[in-house]
Amino acid sequence: MLATRPDAAGLLRFHDHEPAQDDFRTALVAGLSGVSKSIPCRFLYDASGSLLFDRICELPEYYPTRTEVGILGANAAEMAAVIGSCAQIVELGSGSSAKIGLLLDALDAPWSYVPIDISREHLLGAAQAIQQQYPALRVEAVCADFAQEFDLPANDGGGARICFYPGSTIGNLTPSEALAFLTQWSARLGRGALMIIGVDLRKDASILEPAYDDAAGVTARFSLNMLARANRELGTDFDVSRFRHRAIYHPDTGRVGIDLVAQADQIIHLDHHRFRVAEGEAIHIEDSWKYHISDFQALAAKAGFAARDVWTDDARLFSVHLLEVA
Repeated sequence: MLATRPDAAGLLRFHDHEPAQDDFRTALVAGLSGVSKSIPCRFLYDASGSLLFDRICELPEYYPTRTEVGILGANAAEMAAVIGSCAQIVELGSGSSAKIGLLLDALDAPWSYVPIDISREHLLGAAQAIQQQYPALRVEAVCADFAQEFDLPANDGGGARICFYPGSTIGNLTPSEALAFLTQWSARLGRGALMIIGVDLRKDASILEPAYDDAAGVTARFSLNMLARANRELGTDFDVSRFRHRAIYHPDTGRVGIDLVAQADQIIHLDHHRFRVAEGEAIHIEDSWKYHISDFQALAAKAGFAARDVWTDDARLFSVHLLEVA
């Protein structure tokens, strides 16, 4: 448990590595110009999209969030025993305070918390919230793109360095991209550092497809909001009502593919560009890759990590892995 120390004030620091900010216009032009049209999934999360995603996390069909929280809650003490005291906790993304809170509450006098995020506003808000909740904890907020080269704040507490990457966000990368990502982070974290990472597991399509296409249509509104966002911010003229959200699980690869499928021919205008979308044509917006436990551990081993432990829920829907840089 964290205890308040006399020097609790002024322990929030901000490190700005000035990451290149995403340009929606450029990405949209590039994505709609291809033979197979696509829009990067990172543009799902404007203010409206983020609110819709919060609703998705509460849906009965969407098991990942509540299942991972349950795994962390049930096993945080065991994780903390492995980690030890005075640890530096590096979180990739300044995400759910509920998840990081479960870990911080279980740890013995953690030295510092290092959230890393590309969004300055979101990062600062999350860092300030954690610092207020844990006033004795040093918070070193790092504004950076995970993929850029930067140094982590020094780990001066004498304890282990832990990378925390919940949410199965690794699943938005192809396996080859995930290998490159994990390889980069094993080198950055250094030998002996640990990683706690959430990984969604392969399972039947009857569970996976409703998780990404719920009966209430919230996920469909979340996906379609990306087109509405383009209309609002960029002046495009998508007829959002003539697109349909589609999620299909491909069991041969473990991939859930998510598309917006045109229900009629359309011409989309953006500045001087004209993009024809034919009836039945798909705009690909997201992939979510699922793994067998052994397959993910083998991937991590190729990236320089040794598997230390893994925890799952009773139904084996989701997994949380403890890896060590070898």
